[in-house]
Amino acid sequence: MPTSATEATPAQTPPRHGYMTDKDRYLDRLKRIEGQVRGVHRMVADEQYCIDILTQVSALTRALQAVALGLLDDHLKHCVLEAAHAGGDDADAKIKEATDAINRLVRS
Repeated sequence: MPTSATEATPAQTPPRHGYMTDKDRYLDRLKRIEGQVRGVHRMVADEQYCIDILTQVSALTRALQAVALGLLDDHLKHCVLEAAHAGGDDADAKIKEATDAINRLVRS
């Protein structure tokens, strides 16, 4: 039990990573994606029509991109913003880290 009004309770402790408030949503989405991957695996094993498989691969790609963009958005709004408010080398490092992540996403 907190001994003073300034001590944080677990409910008041900010999440460690920006996505933590949506962790369950991300995990549910990744489980669905995992199921889709198994479905594509089954389609290949069953020698389904190429275009049907490619359609599913395209859907998987879009689903993964949506997860990546959500994580990036959370990272910018939480980790990068906190570092920017604090300033200094950590802010520069977080901005470079985010820029590098964006470059990787754009190239994929």
